[in-house]
Amino acid sequence: MSRIAYTGARIFDGQQWWERSALVVNGDRIEGIIAADSPSDAQRVALNGGILAPGFIDLQVNGGGGALFNLTPDVPTITTICSAFARFGTTSTLPTLITDTPEKNRLAIAAGTAAAEQKVPGFLGLHIEGPHLAVSRKGAHDPALIRPMEEADLLALVAGRQHLPNLLITVAAETVRPDQIKRLADAGIVVSIGHSDAPYPVVRAAIEAGATMVTHLFNAQSQLGNRDGGVVGAALDLGQVSAGVIADGIHVSAVSLGVALRAKRGPGHVFLVTDAMSPTGTDAESFVLTGQTVYRKNGALRLADGTLAGADLTMIQAVTYVHKTIGLPLEETLRMASLYPAQTLGVAHERGALSPGLRADLVHLSDDLEVLTTIIGGSTAWSTTQL
Repeated sequence: MSRIAYTGARIFDGQQWWERSALVVNGDRIEGIIAADSPSDAQRVALNGGILAPGFIDLQVNGGGGALFNLTPDVPTITTICSAFARFGTTSTLPTLITDTPEKNRLAIAAGTAAAEQKVPGFLGLHIEGPHLAVSRKGAHDPALIRPMEEADLLALVAGRQHLPNLLITVAAETVRPDQIKRLADAGIVVSIGHSDAPYPVVRAAIEAGATMVTHLFNAQSQLGNRDGGVVGAALDLGQVSAGVIADGIHVSAVSLGVALRAKRGPGHVFLVTDAMSPTGTDAESFVLTGQTVYRKNGALRLADGTLAGADLTMIQAVTYVHKTIGLPLEETLRMASLYPAQTLGVAHERGALSPGLRADLVHLSDDLEVLTTIIGGSTAWSTTQL
């Protein structure tokens, strides 16, 4: 295995900054951080300033590079999606299937199983968003395909989890019973509440049963009201739950996001997702999602009636927005893109920080937050320079 010592950049390991230091990578793992002038037999790679940080982890990616997982749920699509987001600093991705047919779900799980076996760079598992949602909060999901969770659906998810590195599912708290959520969580599936109109007590019951996440906070869910907290209130009030957020200034206003970040009770966190679709990384102006045309305009993806349908967003754009527009310190913003999603998915023991023994997934950023190089498992996945 090759040993490389990256020098010349400030290092953020997920907890603290290191100046005048070198990050040592041994094969596909982080070996440690040493003083830049320490003797070492590792090959030295000098970076011209900037920041070395943990690679970004995106738990909600519908498509990218012209590929859409719902359209063609296969290994080439997964490969294209993971590759497309490497140029934006993402080193771990959950390709996401939104509400579709049982057969499409089966194909998606089969594709994810094959992608894991083939060790597709950047593939972290799957996110199945629907079809067990609330029609009243359907967003861009096809209401004709939304349905209750039957025993066969639950068993298919449990069986699929056995062959996938990770499986995240989004369900509505009022359409999937607490006992079903418990069985899913006990099987190692991360259960998230989303596309739900449930009141606070129903959401709390789902979380007490084993749900640990809320999908795209504020969007397609019951809001924080004067007489009921809704899904939003539960996400912020209940410390055991974390919440993804689409930080593009379109899905959630800067004021609302700032309030949520200040209000969130720990140990759970608000973290970044893109909810990106196939146009990301391309010049496409439209695409078709489950039979509906989605139009790309002014930084947003919308159906003809104006309904938002995913996001025209990358993780580095989300990081830049939260840091520069919301005003969050850079180190906390970087945690929202790496450590916190890793903790939410239960993979912080292997990624999300630059600690000894963890995967060598990292991103080299310029001081103005331009992605210069993305490294996945110790190998360069994308770079503006020759390392």
